[in-house]
Amino acid sequence: MAPEIPTERFEVFATGVDHPECVAFDREGYLWAGGEAGQVYRIDPAGKVQTIATLGGFSGGIALSPDDRECFVCNPALGMVAVKRDGTHRILATHAGARKLICPNFPVFDRAGNLYVSDSGNWKKNNGCLIRFDSAGNGEAIGEALGYANGLALSEDEKSLFMVESDFDRVWRVDLTTGSREIYAEQTGRLPDGLALDASGNLYVSCYASDEIWRVSLMREKALFAWDRWSILLSRPTNMAFKEDWMYIANLGRTTITRANVGVAGQKLVNMKSEI
Repeated sequence: MAPEIPTERFEVFATGVDHPECVAFDREGYLWAGGEAGQVYRIDPAGKVQTIATLGGFSGGIALSPDDRECFVCNPALGMVAVKRDGTHRILATHAGARKLICPNFPVFDRAGNLYVSDSGNWKKNNGCLIRFDSAGNGEAIGEALGYANGLALSEDEKSLFMVESDFDRVWRVDLTTGSREIYAEQTGRLPDGLALDASGNLYVSCYASDEIWRVSLMREKALFAWDRWSILLSRPTNMAFKEDWMYIANLGRTTITRANVGVAGQKLVNMKSEI
């Protein structure tokens, strides 16, 4: 099956990034990313990399706060960490209620300031969890017994939360009104990791073990969106971020962030909608 976006359309945007796992844009057009040794990077529109902070451990998923002033980082060694633009940081949480965070993986904010976080748990132990922190930092589990909970994406109306379950190569849809969940897509590549939504509500799934990205339509039809058979421009792709018609990819298998003009606008995240 030929991918919709040929590999040749991808290009290196930034290099010298220590095996980035996640990417997210702030309002000024800077791209934030995390590194394998706990680095937090801020990359200007020309691709120049600045290290904002080094937390130690590993910087996994990131999300900009609704006011765009802090970057919230999933760091399994520390918990949830909030990093300011000057590099100062604070620990938001090490627990959610009585549950100690095992492997916080990916965060996403809603408009009210609630932070949803996937705690992957341990590989193949089915002890992953979906957590919600309120705006005061109080956390509670809203979904448990998950097989390596991973990437998240929140629908535009904030009624549905999409969540990767990497152990089973599938994506769940969580109804945030009722708390129920259903399998939204299966066999989405090998070891799906990250999620992103476009402006039309199509869901994109980046796959760590198969160097590819799948698109799931609103009708739940799957299509191979991008694939790199050589694992160079898509090398263990873990997360995606949209800027205008461009998709930016974190390549955990390399020291690069790549991008391609895909002709599709992404859904704006909360920090891109609010006033500072």
